[in-house]
Amino acid sequence: MAVTTVSSADPPATRRSPGRAARRGHRGHPLAGFLFVVPFMVLFIAMILVPLGYAAYLSFFESKLIGGTSFVGLKNFAEALTDPAFLGGVGRMALFLVIQVPIMLGVALFLALAIDSGRTRAARSARLLAFMPYAVPGVVATLMWGYLYGPDFGPITQAFEAVGLQPPDLLGESSILGSMMNIVTWEYVGYNMIIMYAALRAIPTELYEAAAIDGASRIRIALSIKIPAIKPAIMLTVIFSVIGTFQLFNEPALLDAIAPVVITNGFTPNFYAYNVAFVNQDVNYAAAIAFLLGLVIAVMSYVVQLSSQRAERKVRR
Repeated sequence: MAVTTVSSADPPATRRSPGRAARRGHRGHPLAGFLFVVPFMVLFIAMILVPLGYAAYLSFFESKLIGGTSFVGLKNFAEALTDPAFLGGVGRMALFLVIQVPIMLGVALFLALAIDSGRTRAARSARLLAFMPYAVPGVVATLMWGYLYGPDFGPITQAFEAVGLQPPDLLGESSILGSMMNIVTWEYVGYNMIIMYAALRAIPTELYEAAAIDGASRIRIALSIKIPAIKPAIMLTVIFSVIGTFQLFNEPALLDAIAPVVITNGFTPNFYAYNVAFVNQDVNYAAAIAFLLGLVIAVMSYVVQLSSQRAERKVRR
């Protein structure tokens, strides 16, 4: 009976592993990943980079009826930095950011913790009800609240008059900013709540069980485990809120029809840039305002992120 042996001198091909062949098959399509990225890159270049480049180009010029278009360098930027309307809008939005964003995110965090705790009955319905305002288009939401705020025909005014009380002027000069804060909070609480709730669902339940065994209450678990664990999600909502605040446009643009005296053309920086470009027909100056507004948003977002990182380092120490 013959015994067949395999010598170590056999050709390497007979000892080649299937994994190597599979890897070679992957190398046979080096452009596959690139082809998946191409659609995004095309849209990103066409919709983001090209408009930004064109806006930057426009911001360095000035157009006049007499003399045509001429290169002015940084003149438009210098003028914007001393423009009371632009600076007033930025300051107004800074106040909006300081007051509205903490309230909105605080309510969103409370709702996310309440739904995640299991104490809320019909959690799915609660999530749906909290998220539903975000599904309403911003224009529709602003028109709806504008009707509620109406000083002559609004239900709020009629309700106060029905009981013999003086109705508040919700569209007055001293209250219009608070009325806008209410609209934005109503719109985006559910959106931020969903982000925080999704982060809460990713926390291992073993942490809660261990804390409960040690005698921790639900409030202690929320403060010591849940909130620290979802800090990245909270920070994400803060950055989104900073960006959204300085881009506020729908609310002043639509409420301007029922409160034209209170809402000026420079009520918000974004609204001011729109009016400069399409009402005053000065696209060069509007481009400079838009770039400065983008710089303000970038700086504010960086400050928020940097402060969060410093706070985390102090906690680790």
